[in-house]
Amino acid sequence: MILNQSNFEYKGRELISRVTVTAPFRKEGIFENEGCFLYFKEAGFKMQSSTLKDMPIKSKEAVLLRCGTYYFDLLNSVDSDTVDVLAIHLVPEQLKAIYGDELPAIIEKSKTAKQSKVVASENIIARFIESLEFYFENPDLVSEDILELKVKELILLLIQTKNIDSIVDLISDLYAPKTAQLRKVIDTHLFSNFSADELAKMSNLSLSSFKREFKKVYNDSPQNYINTKRIEKAQILLKSTALSVSDIAYDIGFNDPQYFTRLFTKHTGITPSEFRNQNSN
Repeated sequence: MILNQSNFEYKGRELISRVTVTAPFRKEGIFENEGCFLYFKEAGFKMQSSTLKDMPIKSKEAVLLRCGTYYFDLLNSVDSDTVDVLAIHLVPEQLKAIYGDELPAIIEKSKTAKQSKVVASENIIARFIESLEFYFENPDLVSEDILELKVKELILLLIQTKNIDSIVDLISDLYAPKTAQLRKVIDTHLFSNFSADELAKMSNLSLSSFKREFKKVYNDSPQNYINTKRIEKAQILLKSTALSVSDIAYDIGFNDPQYFTRLFTKHTGITPSEFRNQNSN
């Protein structure tokens, strides 16, 4: 649940935001043709995207996101009752307004700088976040000039930071954004509990376009293909492990073990337990 949210806008669009949430909580983040820098003040989140599955996020850890759809799950096992997340959106139009013709020069310089042994420490990023907190506590001091300076400061810090993915590559992608590959999304999340609508969003497609493209790629409907692959994996697990039927159901992406049993029986003609008995050594 969101307890509090504050935003600073630049040129009529959200640029920097701070949100306070409490567990359990799932947030869908859609970054279409934009990147996003996220800083998590407390641990407890895990992140999923078209290319990431169940990536844990530690306390005071920053993540640099490329274009796409992400899901953030706040687990119950956090040290604090609430969690603060700060976000800086990196939108091509905003970056062009901030940098003008300077951006290409910064990219070229940073390509050489990446070979340097000097890197910004995590403490430097933490101090930068503290400076943002000051402005959230004093919003009347914020102007577009200050917002421009904070974005430039962040990018210069990230260029020197070894613990965060390259800001140079991200900006290059923003100026020539790429659509997530449908196959990559399916391969990553075949056994995750995501709906067709959520998979479509991670593929940067509408649901109808996702189903149409899925049919072209796999010559099958998403539901039938995914269920078939999950049943195939269930058969392997039933043969090779001592996991319970319920645990197998959860492992392959089903929230309801009874539904899994019905689906398994429909596909194979026997229940999971009967299949295990017939294939036991």
